[in-house]
Amino acid sequence: MKILLVAGALAVAASAAQAQNTASPAPTVPTVTGPAQPAAGPLTYYAFVDAYYGYDFNHANTNVRPGFLYSHNRQNEFTVNQGLVGVRYDDGHVRGAVGLHAGSYVSANYANEDPVFKHIYEAYAGFRPFAKAWLDVGIFSSHIGFESAISKDNWALTRTLMAENSPYYESGARLTYEVGPKLTLTGLVLNGWQNIRENNQAKAVGTQIQWKPTAKVLVNSSTFYGNEQPADSLIRRRYFHNFYVTYAATQRLNLALVFDVGKQQSAGRVGYDTWHAGAVFVKYQLANQLSTTLRGEYYYADRGVIINSSMPLRTAADVRLTGGALNLDYAPTTNVLVRLEGRYLHSRSPTFQRPDNQTARDYANLTSSIALSF
Repeated sequence: MKILLVAGALAVAASAAQAQNTASPAPTVPTVTGPAQPAAGPLTYYAFVDAYYGYDFNHANTNVRPGFLYSHNRQNEFTVNQGLVGVRYDDGHVRGAVGLHAGSYVSANYANEDPVFKHIYEAYAGFRPFAKAWLDVGIFSSHIGFESAISKDNWALTRTLMAENSPYYESGARLTYEVGPKLTLTGLVLNGWQNIRENNQAKAVGTQIQWKPTAKVLVNSSTFYGNEQPADSLIRRRYFHNFYVTYAATQRLNLALVFDVGKQQSAGRVGYDTWHAGAVFVKYQLANQLSTTLRGEYYYADRGVIINSSMPLRTAADVRLTGGALNLDYAPTTNVLVRLEGRYLHSRSPTFQRPDNQTARDYANLTSSIALSF
């Protein structure tokens, strides 16, 4: 199978090499996750499917990747990360959406949700309470992070550790105010940190500021505050901030810098456990249909806060992970994307399960994907 992956990559590169070089557009609002594009009528439809095959090197004898990876989390298996269909309505005064999805991403990320809700990608209704503002209530994509659940809209195929361990979706109410063409403000009241159903009687709050000072620069600041413990547990407040900036350096070169920092009241001791993470993306358009992205990242968590539920071997220890990924993307048409990614992670302490049931500090994989959207 490793030979097939390599051969596939060579075939993609050879086919795309015949294409003419062209300019790389500046980063745009994601096609699926963002507002529906203007159409002949207010009702629009969308669909997306991301089929993939991954292979892990020196991995435990299982088809599941390390527990802190939730997207493309299967290895040595042909499967679907996400299949999504939906409908949106927007007449400029009233809007709403319903989207349903399934796949390995859904199984991993929605494992704790009620079966009635776990296949809902989005379901919200909204209206304009006054000019330049929208009030939406329901289930929608998270206001946190540079990466979304829709893989084709991300610069790299797999997600960073910070994206995998922060919300992909939310349930609540959001008020969005368009101050001007360069500035948008959002305030949210939520059921919690990636919760559809409420797990206690406390609501969480969040904010988002998106500023576009020039056509080449986008600055985002997102916050979250709430108590994420069950109703019968002691209150442990969580504070979180996500920041990222994207820069279209040239017509072909795009850069992104992402940083997360969070604090949560400690269990069994006074004070807070802190986690922080960062990533750098460099995306370069090689040709009309071919691009590549290089990503570097790190993740640090006191006593494994947030990430420790996926790492039972290290629950009492600090988590320190670093890594990198290299992507090759080929777009034969506007609605098809073929991707191949190699990824490497390193842990300061033995973390990754090996075939001999021992643990190792290093982990590497290959992931290939074909995504179709319309």
